[in-house]
Formats: sequence, structure tokens, C-alpha cells
Amino acid sequence: MLLRSAAVLLLLCVQRMHGSALPAVSSYEFTAYRMQQYNLGQHKCGCRGAIVVAEACSAEEPLLTRRCVVMKVQDFTTEKYMEAQRQRAAAVLILLPRNISSVPHDRLQSFMVGESEALQKESLIPVYVAPEDDQLIYMYGEVKQAAATRTLSILIRVVRSMVTATAFQMLVSNNAPIKAITDTAVVTLEGVLPGAGEDAPTIVITAHYDSYGLAPWLSYGADSNGSGVTILLELARLFQKLYASSSTRPQYNLMFSLTGGGKYNFLGTKRWIEENLDHAESSLLHDNVAFVLCLDTLANGDELYVHVSRPPKPDTAVHSFIQQLEEVVSSRFPWVKVGLVHKKINLVESTVAWEHERYGLRRFLGFTLSHLEDPKSELRGSILDTLSQVDFRKLKRNGIIIAEALARYMYNLSDKGSPKDVQVFRGHLEFQDSHMSSLMSILSSVPRATQLLDKEPSQILLVNSLEHEFRRYLQQVYRHTFRQDKREPDITFFDQMNQPIVMYRVKPAAFDLFLGGCIAGYLGIVYYAIQNFGYLYTQLKAAVKSKQK
Repeated sequence: MLLRSAAVLLLLCVQRMHGSALPAVSSYEFTAYRMQQYNLGQHKCGCRGAIVVAEACSAEEPLLTRRCVVMKVQDFTTEKYMEAQRQRAAAVLILLPRNISSVPHDRLQSFMVGESEALQKESLIPVYVAPEDDQLIYMYGEVKQAAATRTLSILIRVVRSMVTATAFQMLVSNNAPIKAITDTAVVTLEGVLPGAGEDAPTIVITAHYDSYGLAPWLSYGADSNGSGVTILLELARLFQKLYASSSTRPQYNLMFSLTGGGKYNFLGTKRWIEENLDHAESSLLHDNVAFVLCLDTLANGDELYVHVSRPPKPDTAVHSFIQQLEEVVSSRFPWVKVGLVHKKINLVESTVAWEHERYGLRRFLGFTLSHLEDPKSELRGSILDTLSQVDFRKLKRNGIIIAEALARYMYNLSDKGSPKDVQVFRGHLEFQDSHMSSLMSILSSVPRATQLLDKEPSQILLVNSLEHEFRRYLQQVYRHTFRQDKREPDITFFDQMNQPIVMYRVKPAAFDLFLGGCIAGYLGIVYYAIQNFGYLYTQLKAAVKSKQK
């Protein structure tokens, strides 16, 4: 009877200890997206590793060596990331929230700053991003709770670790070596609306359509630069109606271009300019180009910055257009700030900051319009740049400002005495909310990282859809495909951008020691009881008789 009671008590204790955690044999597989890896010339960026075999832990743990550090976007800071690098953690796993809008703005800003700094450096440890789900949130809570016990007494920490804690083992077992992607293609789309007259000057309107962020498969680039593409396509639709009639056709050629590789030193723009100037016998770029207007990140803010490589002289087309821009803003949107940002092209640097600098290197007058003042702003490349962060009212407002300024310049309305608040784009020429929102939804629903655009079916379909939009509104449309020079590539991408991760939920090794101790203790009690059975029986019999009296 005594032995049976001891056995039952021990089994209940073990069952209770197991009940506090998930079964030791259970596992969960999820897809995580590896931090991008690329070489820009001789400069190496991103993470070099992919394999992970490590126990998950919180960033608050004092010891991170050979462990997989798990952080939410809300927790991620540059300091925590660099500490994981310094301690040679096995990996870093970042959990992306389901609803980015629910994250406080200061936390989003902190993450984007850290994301930008991380992408500029080389990481030898694997860095993964995974969208949150119930299992990952549970795991995150467990590792956070384990880190929180550091504030408790040593005895309580040891007991909790042995009895109630659950360890999570992360496994990425793909042993295939990371390989360079040697056949990357960059597509640039070009369309033209011919102006009135034989020798009409040309205005080039351009925007890059690719996106950038920590992980290529999670880079949707809604503001940067889905906004620029959306405004460009809306401009093409509206100006096509003006060009359709000889009575309203201006004496300017309008050339539109959507370029790839914009996030990687504007590679598509560089190749497109070279093809037009160095290889094509006839191109509008050979003739009189008034200016090049680049659209970049225009879906937010109450500022509109004009970025130039040199201050425009009073007698230039750029100076005249900026005047028209300021007139439209002051008469219709006085709360919007228009600023001129002058940044010289640094010929020593191998990279350029804005797309117009690519044209400036070939002596074209150009400028970039953006709501960002700093070209190094983290908003230009983040996995948090999603549709939820776009302000459609400001996107439409910026489109109207640009369209009206272009019309005033091309039709010379100021010199003709037209009032400052004249509206060209109204009635059947109005900006369509439904068209712009549809374009933004399409653009921000598919990752547009350059590494994916010529490899994945959904990305290829997106580029084809952009070409279809061009052909709807523009009379002359050309598709240029530029392939990397394998001998001297400007940029080299690497594969294994998404990986299945298996998460095993197990009891820590200390639990096995604790359980082994319990079993040894139980067996010791049984052995003692057998060896001293006569004495124990006599004592128990005497105790029962005393109670009966």
C-alpha cells in the first residue's frame, strides 16, 4: 500500500510537469525569408549563412552564443542586432506583425533604422524574417518568459528551468551551398507620346518599379516606389487624352520610362541610357531633351522636395518648371512645403543617390520629386513599406500638383496670362481614385525585389501588367531587357531567399536530469522499504492500533 501511494504520487508529479509544456515530440514547420545577400561591385551586403541548428532564446538573455535570437519588430533595435552579431549567435529570427498599423510609429521607425543599417553590412550569421502566427507567438512568449526569470532568485530559476520550461529547437537543414544568381535580367519599359511639330523638345518622366527591404520575398515597396509608378501611369493616361487631339497636343514629346534595378544603383536606368545614347541610331534622347523628371516616394507627407545635382539657372527649363510647381502649390495646396535640395554628384563614389543623377552623369538636366528630404532615408527600403502605410489623399494630391505643373509648363500658361489657380485636369481629365487605388493595390500585393522579377511567375506577370498599362495609353512602347555581364557584373544576387524552418518543442536537458533524480529517489525508497519491511510493518501496525484506541 505504501509503495503504491508513492508510485501514484510520482506519476502525478511527472504528469503535472509535462502538462505545463507541449509534448516533447511535437514539431512545427513554417517558412522564413532569409535576409537578402548581394554584391554591389566589390561591396558585399547581407547575410552569408543559411543553415540553423540552435535553441531559440530572447534578445534579453545575457548569453546569445550559438543560439537563435528571436525578436519581434517591436523589439528590434540596432543595439540588440549588433549584440547578437558580437556574441556570434547562431541566427536571428525576426517576427513580422500581422497588422503593421498596430505597431507604434516610434517602434516602426526604430526597426527601419536598424534594418537599413543591417543591410549596409555583411553578416556571417543567418538572419530570417517570418510572418507571425499563433505557434510563433506562443514560442516567443515562452522564450520571453524564460528571459524574465533572470530577475528571480537562483533557486527559483533552476527549479523552473528543470520543471516547467520548454525549449524550442530551430532547424534549417538545407545543406545545399548558397549559389550566385548569374542570369539576372532587368526590364525597362519605354513609351512615347509624340508632340506637335517635327523638332519638338522631349520631357522624360521616369520612375523605378522595383522594391527593397531586409528580405526580398517580403519587400512590397508601396511608397517606395509603388507611388512613383502609380503617378507615372496616371500621368500617361491623362496626357494621352490631351495628345489625342491636334488642338490640345502640346509641342513637347513626352517619354515615359519604368526602370528596373532602381534599388541597386539604378542599374536599369544606366543600361537604358547607354542603349539609347551609345547603341541606338535614332532616339529621342539624342535630340533636344528639356529635362528629366524622376518620381520617387510620393505617397505621404506634406512636403515636396525637388532634388537637383546643381542649382537650376533662371533661364533653364528646370527653373521654369519649378516655378510652375510652386505656383500650383501656393494657389491650391498652400499647406504643402516645396523645398529645393541640392546635392552634387560625387564622382568618387560608386553609387548614386537619386535616379536623376544617372542622367546628370550624361549631362541631362534632371531632378527628382519626393516627399523625402534625405536620400538615405530608411523609408526608401523596408519590409514595413506596405499598403497600410500609404496615404491615398496625399498620393493623389502630389499627382495633381505634378500634372498641373507639367501642363502649365508645356502650354506656357503663365506667359499667356492664365490665372494661377487654373485647373487643367478636371471633368473627364480628373485623377481617378479607383484607378490609382487599383494600381497601388496591384503593385503592393506582389514582392517586387529585383532578384525575383524575372524568376517567379507572379513577378513576371506584374511586369507584363505594367507593360499592358503602357500600351493602353502610349502610342510607341518598347521593352528593353538587360542581362548581367557574367564576366564583370555590376551586381550579383544569391539564392536560398526562403527556407522551411522546423521548430521542435522539447524539454531542456535539465529536465531529464531532474526526472532521472526523481526516478532514482523513487527506486531508493522502494529498495529501503524492501530491506526494512519487517520494521516498517511493525511501526505501521502500532500506529493503526493507537488510532483505534
